[in-house]
Amino acid sequence: MKAITFTRYGTPDVLELSDVPVPQPAAGELLIRVHASSVNSWDWEFLSGTPFVNRLMFGWRRPRPSKRILGADIAGVVEATGPDVTRFRPGDEVFGDLWDRWGGFAEYACTSENSVERKPATATFEQAAAIPQAGVLALQGLRKGGPIEPGEAVLVNGAGGGVGTLAIQIAKNAGAEVTGVDSAHKLDVIRSVGADHALDYALVDFTKTGKHYDLIVDCQNRRSMLVNRRTLRPGGTYAMVGGSMGPVYQLWLLDFAAKFTRETRRLRLVSEGPNKGLADLGALFDAGVLSPVIDSTYPLEAVPEAMRRFGENLHAGKIAISIGA
Repeated sequence: MKAITFTRYGTPDVLELSDVPVPQPAAGELLIRVHASSVNSWDWEFLSGTPFVNRLMFGWRRPRPSKRILGADIAGVVEATGPDVTRFRPGDEVFGDLWDRWGGFAEYACTSENSVERKPATATFEQAAAIPQAGVLALQGLRKGGPIEPGEAVLVNGAGGGVGTLAIQIAKNAGAEVTGVDSAHKLDVIRSVGADHALDYALVDFTKTGKHYDLIVDCQNRRSMLVNRRTLRPGGTYAMVGGSMGPVYQLWLLDFAAKFTRETRRLRLVSEGPNKGLADLGALFDAGVLSPVIDSTYPLEAVPEAMRRFGENLHAGKIAISIGA
């Protein structure tokens, strides 16, 4: 089969279109004919080998032989099943996040039957492949503060990416007043998915406007956790989806300290894991509530170009990879 492979960390220039063996499903696994995939920030981190802590999982000096095909999000058709599979059979259309196995930038991939759900019936394969990782992070972030009540103020920082554009749609469906923050060239997309307010982060610091929020979903944290917490209303929740490890340590420390004070504003890290709530996202798509923004679509052989576009932060929403029928 054809796959995009790499044997050393670096830029998209190290990616190659290669012929590799078709994987074989073990017990409880599916062999999936991949029709589409999409690019995520974790693909970029895996490719570049940064942050270095990721190399504990992928290989310290170079990617391990079992981890040399990028791509986590997939949508495709079950080709074959291993022993003990009960949820799916050949011909079923599925989608999911292969974060533990990787291998989505290929014509075939194997994964546990519990790592996928049935593809939304009304979605194209490209749309379905744009949902799993970003959609699950968006859903988990929004749920950190409990059910969203109509009229609550929700802010999404990094709102123009895959997570942000999906989070806006889910929050708006719940009746929230939504503010999206991102680069100037993404503001039109932020408005198009329903945000009530769109802020250019280069011109407006949302923590200094005087407005406070019931929930902040932060995909690109670059601030002190004390500053983030001050931007919350009493009883509000800050959910960290993306950012460096420094703020994570601050979050853990302040969250621990809050147990001994009367602090009602909560700081939470989104870390429940992949594919939790994926079936809910599929139902939202079929109900017409949710639709991923697809910035551009590339064929399998053009994955290096897709990764360059991602790395330059030129995209809004998701970059899809079409692998064909």
